[in-house]
Amino acid sequence: MPDRSTQTESRAAQSEPELGAVVELDRRPVLTGSCSWTDRTLTNEAEFYPRRTMSAKDRLRFYASNFPLTEIDSTYYAPPSGQQAQLWAERTPDGFRFDVKAYSLLTGHPTRPQSLWSDLREQLPEDVREKRNLYPHHLGPELLDEAWRRFATALKPLHEAGRLGAVLFQYPAWFTPRKDNRREVEALRERLPDYLISVEFRSPMWLAEERDRKRTLRMLEESGLIFVSLDAPRVSELPQIMAVTNPELFMMRFHGRSDETWHDTSRSAAERFRYLYSEKELQELARPIAGHVREAKETHLLMNNCYRDYAVRNAAQLRDLLANM
Repeated sequence: MPDRSTQTESRAAQSEPELGAVVELDRRPVLTGSCSWTDRTLTNEAEFYPRRTMSAKDRLRFYASNFPLTEIDSTYYAPPSGQQAQLWAERTPDGFRFDVKAYSLLTGHPTRPQSLWSDLREQLPEDVREKRNLYPHHLGPELLDEAWRRFATALKPLHEAGRLGAVLFQYPAWFTPRKDNRREVEALRERLPDYLISVEFRSPMWLAEERDRKRTLRMLEESGLIFVSLDAPRVSELPQIMAVTNPELFMMRFHGRSDETWHDTSRSAAERFRYLYSEKELQELARPIAGHVREAKETHLLMNNCYRDYAVRNAAQLRDLLANM
């Protein structure tokens, strides 16, 4: 009969969360996943999770047993706490990666005043607190610096556990390649010196012409920032350019190809990006992706078509296509 300590160790080993499959091309890990593991259409209307009702811990563990990568988009709507980041780290296995979307205030998107840290909000003038949306200039330099500091501090548990992939700065369509905007992008490394930083431009002007493209990619490379390659609807006018600007990470996000809903902000995110890639479309994407995988230490491929199980289905398909190349 095994002794009690052996039984305890066996139970502990069984309770360790599993890690979803990682593809390797030329010994370079390729991680695929969904931009959300908690979207309501996935948890309530799809058959991905074994039960409709699951604890947050069990749901994340189940997701991580299927995929080694996800994106946290809740951090865009409100900054995370260090305690929440610690729980995310504890509930996932070694090798799992979270790419974290930057707080909307830090990318110049309209931000609800209620999402700001309460003590910082109280320091704002009354007329600013009552606004429907906040923008960086409403805070002033000192409060804005403090917001950056707190956001960075909250991510430390993920970073220290080896779970933090890249912090994603998705800039809005009105963030065009003006001189002041270039300076803002170039300052990201100083703002978050300890983390990998990825940048996604929603304005086509950054990449419209070849000279724009070269200048933008050179700026990111010189600043040590990661260019986010995109697959997006034609109506977005965002070109499908794959490039590695930091050898640490090649990153690509897939927004589906629904022209009808791309600009419709009245819809939920799941409805806007409701698109299921076909096998043929994924095959056409897999070939050039494989070529760029060899340029970086690690690759993150994130499906943002998070309607029902579309993202997880396509992430699994793309993973399997790459595994067979």
